[in-house]
Amino acid sequence: MIAVNERIVIPDNEILETAMRASGPGGQNVNKVSTAIELRFFIWSSAVLPDAVKQRLAKKSDRRITAAGEIIIQAQRFRSQEQNREDARKRLAALIQGVIEPPKPRLATKPTRASQRRRLENKRVHGTLKQQRKSPRPMSDE
Repeated sequence: MIAVNERIVIPDNEILETAMRASGPGGQNVNKVSTAIELRFFIWSSAVLPDAVKQRLAKKSDRRITAAGEIIIQAQRFRSQEQNREDARKRLAALIQGVIEPPKPRLATKPTRASQRRRLENKRVHGTLKQQRKSPRPMSDE
């Protein structure tokens, strides 16, 4: 079970964990022992997540979430399978915690008069600076 918060607890039957060989350094042990963990969690088939949380989780722009709504987390930070399992579960809980609270709606604001004045003054200064950079045109003899 993964406790996301006091109200949401994901049971083990909704999580699929697979052990595989880790890449990277580790000596001979890396070739013999499957220490890396791949954790899979299907958003839409979860019975414990509220629909609003499922929607926000599926919309989240994250490379670990597939188009079908499956979260795939690979953990191979540690040399121990149990530590990697805990790491993957913590990362899943953190991902879900990030979307539990709905985002605050943005309140449209208008720029203040002072900020508008500053912006226009900066534009004027920049324009005159660019005008001064131009080479002077030759005067015609008339």
